[in-house]
Amino acid sequence: MNKIANRLLKYFKKLDKGLLMAVTLCSAISVLLLYSMHVNKLNDLGSSYYITQLVATFLGIGVCIIVSSIDYHHLVKLWFIYAPAALILVGLTFTGLGLQRAGADDRAWLNLGFTTLQPSEVLKLAFILTFAYHLSKDSAKLNHPLHLLFIIIHGAIPVGIVALQGDYGTALVFLVMFVVMLFSAGLSIKYIIAALVAAPPAVYLLWNYGLQSVHKKRILILINPGSDPMGLEYQQDLSLAALGSGKLFGKGLYGGSYVTVPEMHNDFMFSYVGQVFGFVGSVVVVLILAYICIKILLDSRSTMDSLGKLICLGTFAMLFTHCFMNIGMVLKVMPVIGIPLPFFSAGGTALVSMYVAIGFVLNCIAHNNKKYRMFYDHE
Repeated sequence: MNKIANRLLKYFKKLDKGLLMAVTLCSAISVLLLYSMHVNKLNDLGSSYYITQLVATFLGIGVCIIVSSIDYHHLVKLWFIYAPAALILVGLTFTGLGLQRAGADDRAWLNLGFTTLQPSEVLKLAFILTFAYHLSKDSAKLNHPLHLLFIIIHGAIPVGIVALQGDYGTALVFLVMFVVMLFSAGLSIKYIIAALVAAPPAVYLLWNYGLQSVHKKRILILINPGSDPMGLEYQQDLSLAALGSGKLFGKGLYGGSYVTVPEMHNDFMFSYVGQVFGFVGSVVVVLILAYICIKILLDSRSTMDSLGKLICLGTFAMLFTHCFMNIGMVLKVMPVIGIPLPFFSAGGTALVSMYVAIGFVLNCIAHNNKKYRMFYDHE
């Protein structure tokens, strides 16, 4: 018993407690903001939202700790279980179980009767582990054309299947994760140059044959603001008004005269952050999110091998893209593509999956030294 207790103590000493505390603080603030919306009767938000967020926070922390305790070298070898399961869940969205939420352009949810689930969140986690494992196993032959082809196919599968759902925002997240992890694995400069040369034709084809007209308009209004003030610009213009209404120190959590923004509890949560906490509070939130991203990036340099580094970098790419795109949407410098703000936006699936991703990072740091392994010694 004492031996187990000692191992636990040594393990928790090795955990990146600063990172875990930062993400927990974010989700705690999220619960508080959702409760505030409920009390202030904004967007007819029921109590189920903040309760779900609270339950998901505790569940996420628990799963995060469990995931971080199992050596990532063992986790990646279970790819044959979680990778097919994630793909099957995403595939079910194309069946009668698929759900298109009100106001959404995509069919990216599963209706399970008692709850809803966004399978692409599970697929992100599976992709981080499987792609990191693939790259680390093939590192010596990464720049061999045939091996590189299989790696590209590996990355194209999640991007393609999520794009078919109509969820271009999540497809973009997968693409960024793919690029960051592939380049970090040691891709030859000749392939990088080839990718840069191929990018303009690819963008041309995507614009003319891939994107729907509504997605093109959302991009064009950023170039020509004021062209559709009562249509596609309405939500973003309202979010800017909401942010500005908080002034320097905000209106507080209760009793203020709040600007109601569609999806303020979800993709436009940052607009409510600005109203409640003002400019100062908004900057603090951005700094906390920046700390999380930078800490993960620094942790990637402290791992024992390329596999751990790539897992950390995949998690970094996912979180950074979410933060950059979401805050950019609210500030009207990026198009509205339905990407939630990590640890803040309402949504149990997204929140728990983010905690699992943090668990991956904690895992890579906690298991980079044999004496700190919790349950067993690395072979």
